[in-house]
Amino acid sequence: MDATLRDGMRAALPLLLPTLLIGVSFGVAARSLGWGVAEPIVMSIVVFSGSAQFASTGVLAAGGGLGAAIGAATLANLRFLPLGLLTAPATRGNAVQRAFEGQLTVDASVILATDEHGNVSRGLFIGATIAQAACWIGGTALGAAVDLGSDGSEIGIDVIFPAFFLYLLFAEAHGGAHPYRVAAGGALIAFVLIPLTPAGIPVVAATLAAVLGMGRRR
Repeated sequence: MDATLRDGMRAALPLLLPTLLIGVSFGVAARSLGWGVAEPIVMSIVVFSGSAQFASTGVLAAGGGLGAAIGAATLANLRFLPLGLLTAPATRGNAVQRAFEGQLTVDASVILATDEHGNVSRGLFIGATIAQAACWIGGTALGAAVDLGSDGSEIGIDVIFPAFFLYLLFAEAHGGAHPYRVAAGGALIAFVLIPLTPAGIPVVAATLAAVLGMGRRR
């Protein structure tokens, strides 16, 4: 019997506080750029992607234009193409409903819902995303309303987002040294490209390590 939405929400419980805090950090970052309260909340609802939202605000904070910010966000989200192909069999209904459910694809939910054979549980996938979405949007609203401005970096709120992905990395990296070698390769690629390319490109290029790693395991 497939897991229920409640099972997915329960499975996401360890992720809810970090997701809430990351949402707060995005709300704070957006307000530090001069945005109002509504803009970051709407972006979190429509875009619903921490990596894309932080990539775009990072470009804007560095003085980049709107086109560069959108381009960085798009590059950061290219990983959802293969993730979408993975979760597609778990969606149901007509084309519109399946397209909407496809928008619920987020990294942590895919990790939680995918078994060792590559099959995605619909209940875990959608339930985990619903729970995280509530915390992400709520956290963004809280951060935007508090408006710490430049004080956010002084209390360390800017490190929450990378710390969360480090948690996901160590939670997923099991089964010997191979996952750690892939992670180290991706980190090296990103480190080399950060000073040479626009924001967003290092993240996408780093996935090359995972592609090469899959090939070697086969």
